[in-house]
Amino acid sequence: MNNPTQKQPSPPRKEGTRNIVIGQNITSAKLQRAKELGCQMTAEEKILWQHLRANRLNGFHFRRQQIIDGFIADFYCHAAALVIELDGEIHEQQVEYDAERDKVLSARGLRLLRINNEEVRQELDKVLMRISKACSQKT
Repeated sequence: MNNPTQKQPSPPRKEGTRNIVIGQNITSAKLQRAKELGCQMTAEEKILWQHLRANRLNGFHFRRQQIIDGFIADFYCHAAALVIELDGEIHEQQVEYDAERDKVLSARGLRLLRINNEEVRQELDKVLMRISKACSQKT
């Protein structure tokens, strides 16, 4: 049986790097860290992921632990150019890092939506509505 949609070969990659978002090289160490974070999701990340995975939120496709410009975003929707970050206690100790990360991601044309862990636990429906609205307002 012939397949009319032959897959085009991928461009060659440098050893130890991998493109996840077009136009960037990812080190094997950063890729390994993203995989570790994916296996060690917080309870709130797990809750939210159950509602975002498999295009469950209005058909939008999300990735988790997406590497973008050297940062690992909790959740990323390419179609909406949206990064979702869940903020727990650790973020109180890394305010400057988060500000730099937001600046870099915004410069790439991405919008950021920061959500507190408490919101996920107590107001999940409102959180999902905020995410859905943000996805629908792609600029």
